[in-house]
Amino acid sequence: MNNFRLSTGIFVAALGCALALAPAAHAAKKNPTSKLYVADLDGQSEIDTGERIEDLTEKSVHNAQGTVIQTNADAHNAMVFSNGTGVYLDPDTRMEIKRFVQEPFTPDRSDLEVEPSISQTNAFIPRGTVGLCTPRMIAGSSMVYSTPHSAMAIRGRKVVIQSEDFETKVSSIEGEVTVRGGPNDGGGYVINGGEQAIIKRLPGRAPQIEIRPIPDDELEFVEDKVTLACDARRTVYFDAKGKPEVGDGQTPGEGDIIDEATGAEMDDDGEGWANVFDDEDQTAGAGEEVVVVEVTPVEPVQETPVSASSI
Repeated sequence: MNNFRLSTGIFVAALGCALALAPAAHAAKKNPTSKLYVADLDGQSEIDTGERIEDLTEKSVHNAQGTVIQTNADAHNAMVFSNGTGVYLDPDTRMEIKRFVQEPFTPDRSDLEVEPSISQTNAFIPRGTVGLCTPRMIAGSSMVYSTPHSAMAIRGRKVVIQSEDFETKVSSIEGEVTVRGGPNDGGGYVINGGEQAIIKRLPGRAPQIEIRPIPDDELEFVEDKVTLACDARRTVYFDAKGKPEVGDGQTPGEGDIIDEATGAEMDDDGEGWANVFDDEDQTAGAGEEVVVVEVTPVEPVQETPVSASSI
């Protein structure tokens, strides 16, 4: 259709490579720079770390890669990844973090609007609604979210993904997203700020993709989700602590993130997407731990008015 626009450049390359069939893996990696912080919590949510399932608690910190987060029907939460991305999960939402790896940080960052280091994110949303608020991603980073119907390469900065039984809806408030509806979907389609992609896939039928402006009656809904994600990312920043350990004869900086694309592919039965990530720890500086620093709001200075008679 005329509204469709084929994507080019890095978005096509990253997303195209991400659609390679491989078995799913769920083991959590103890990657020192692969962190998430729970900024806000309402109701009961669970986190599966690969070692145990426990209730999510506010202000807790977890290794991100390999974790599964699920909200109950009357719960929602917001979290921040160590690359500065805020994520909001609506009620009855499940998000599986298949892969999240990141290069070591430069300590004492002052610009919280820019991603602190190169990162690769691959997450799967089998159901529910997720709001994303990303920093300005730096060259070399990639972010791929997938659902049972589609995969999205996200370049930020404010995006909402809604995953339902037979369709996925992707709304971009700000920034560019490349959407694919299946392995035969060539280069995919690009949506920009103010646009929405609807990907429908019925059993036995090829995916159908419609791109349109975000309807007025949905705009407030999606803006609320990204606002909550953006509010979360302003509550903390991440800093490095300790010195890199070199145990394999390499100097720090060698063996940094290997940019092997990961993502999703249609299952053999055509019923869904299988999601994958490289199970190899690809981050250098394994002795450098990332810590969470809470941001304290600055109280405005209240000046006492001075009357003319007292001068």
